[in-house]
Amino acid sequence: MNRIVALVLAAVLLSAGARADGMKTPQNDLLNATLWTQNSVEFKATALAGYRLARLMLDQALADRSWTAALEQTGDYQGKPPAVILDVDETVLDNSAYEAWVVRENSHFSSKTWTPYVNAAISRPIPGSLDFITYAASKGVAIFYVTNRKAHEEDGTRRNLKQLGYPVDETIDTVLVRGENDWGRTKSARRAHVAKDYRVLLLIGDNLNDFTDEGGSIAERQAIFEKHLDRWSSSWITVANPMYGSWESAPFGDDYKLPAETRRRMKLDAMEYWGGPK
Repeated sequence: MNRIVALVLAAVLLSAGARADGMKTPQNDLLNATLWTQNSVEFKATALAGYRLARLMLDQALADRSWTAALEQTGDYQGKPPAVILDVDETVLDNSAYEAWVVRENSHFSSKTWTPYVNAAISRPIPGSLDFITYAASKGVAIFYVTNRKAHEEDGTRRNLKQLGYPVDETIDTVLVRGENDWGRTKSARRAHVAKDYRVLLLIGDNLNDFTDEGGSIAERQAIFEKHLDRWSSSWITVANPMYGSWESAPFGDDYKLPAETRRRMKLDAMEYWGGPK
């Protein structure tokens, strides 16, 4: 009888959001997104689909010398050697282990924890990314990684990429990080840096700023999406990232100084709702 009571009590505690050890499981907006990214076959299939599409588009872009993916591409670029530009985090490298740690510790992103994670060089490959990049390199396409990892994280980033077999050019700098050459968080200057010497065939990323520095509110982002409709899934290839991105901060104006509860309320207010049963 006591065993049955104990089992029922444990079930009640778990259903109420408590762990079996009696500790309450705190709310964390990252939980389902990180679980999906790490464990779902749907994420793996979606990433593979994006990179297989990228391979098809790469072949088309190589054959069409008027093709360019970069808004920053100007002048007579048709005869320049080809290149692709990829974001790193959640586009090439899977950092969901860091996000899972954040969830477990009921913590948040911080450079104090992110930098040691980056420099440990333990991120895993996003499905499909290595095959695509290897294929592009075999076609004589230069591979540029444009990331908002910081300059003091570049060595760890390079080491992680090379350990996993990603091509990293040692003759020129192809890992373009934030903080070198006075580059800031926005990526347009780095895309222009590549476009000066290369015809940019594809941009691949998980966030709007991997493609354009335009941004802002939810409505402004929607207008930007529609403005560039012909580029999506053509010269601009996206990888799904439900864990973080500028989409999340758009409802609260990218103001992370606001209290967490205020940010969550503003995210709730930004959604469209069913009126409920009559």
